[in-house]
Amino acid sequence: MSNPGRRRVAVTGVGLVNPFGGDAQDFFARLMRGESAVRLYHHPASPSPLAQPAVSCPHFDPELVLGRPLAGVMDRYSQLGVAAAFSAWDDAGLPRQGAGSDEYGVSWGTGVGGTLTFERGYTDFYVHGKDRAHPLSIVLAMNNAAASHVAISLGLGSACLTYSVACASSAVSIGEAMRRIQAGESQLVVAGGSEAPLSFSVMRAWEAMRVVGQGNEETAYRACRPFQNGRTGLVLGEGGAALILEDWEHAVARGARIYCELAGYGQSCDHSHLVKPDAYGQTRAMKLALREAGLAPEEIGYVNAHGTATREGDPTEIDAVRQIFGAHAENLLVSATKSMHGHLLGATGAMEALITVLALARGEVPPTAHLDDVAADCTGVRHVMGAGLRDVPLKAALSNSFAFGGSNAVLAFKAAA
Repeated sequence: MSNPGRRRVAVTGVGLVNPFGGDAQDFFARLMRGESAVRLYHHPASPSPLAQPAVSCPHFDPELVLGRPLAGVMDRYSQLGVAAAFSAWDDAGLPRQGAGSDEYGVSWGTGVGGTLTFERGYTDFYVHGKDRAHPLSIVLAMNNAAASHVAISLGLGSACLTYSVACASSAVSIGEAMRRIQAGESQLVVAGGSEAPLSFSVMRAWEAMRVVGQGNEETAYRACRPFQNGRTGLVLGEGGAALILEDWEHAVARGARIYCELAGYGQSCDHSHLVKPDAYGQTRAMKLALREAGLAPEEIGYVNAHGTATREGDPTEIDAVRQIFGAHAENLLVSATKSMHGHLLGATGAMEALITVLALARGEVPPTAHLDDVAADCTGVRHVMGAGLRDVPLKAALSNSFAFGGSNAVLAFKAAA
């Protein structure tokens, strides 16, 4: 059961940088229509030809959003993250100037951090024969750069934390931010994640694992097909997403709009295999999130699945869901939005948490795109297919994030009341 002595945590702002170029509401509306941002991505600076289905953010101009001086001292993953954080901050009705506080903090997630900076450095050394690195290489590439820039830009003097837990990174960052607010250690936390994994080396590495969805110029848009019969794998995506988490009483006192409540967080480790998912570990994370939120399984109306479209990952997650929800699983709405925005690695938990927040606030559930033939090993839940569902009376929802290394993080959200 939930602990009545803990402070409640409100979600008062959402922000992101996404491939469609619009704000969070536009992004969600596109997901509701089943729009895919996946395209065949031709790497612009590869030593050998590389074309792979992926998701980029071509409309994002960091200098326009952040200004040239600030954008110039950031790797792209930091640019995406700081822009998302600024967007969430503005959405929460917080002024950019003079609103900083030693009671406000940052909690951020990233999996590969400044990989583009590292790759440029190695190219300079080993290809172009240079003998000196760029003088800002360290501060561009460090994994805590995005969080640090957010804290400095907004004047946030509480903890400035970065989590790197592979694909669960930003879900962990959100859950740990919730813990700080519950304990009274912070009044408000900017929590989220960002990733810019479209480097030649990262794309080739994922390709070598044989888990990347296949497609050409005409078919790439449907390369990621979670739960589908004949699915071939994930697609990499770049972007950033952030939530403003706030002590409920603090939010009410300043007249903030409250999207929903972040009520539970469950974390577990499979401790069985480095890359093979384990249903038992996933069920423990979901069970912990439900217990902390004080929710019975039948009170959950929607699960935003981790759903990567890999052969082993999808049925393992559906098995875990069936175990947790029992007979209710047949009526439980489940969708995997990676089919449209791609897999943002360390930022994917934040992106999907944002989608879950908007689903609760709007009473709408986006679909799993390109799903018309559910695989036999992924049945037993109510998959949202085709167009999204509207006018859905949701009381609560889960957002699942599962990572290589066996780390599982599940966030439980309640409708605002």
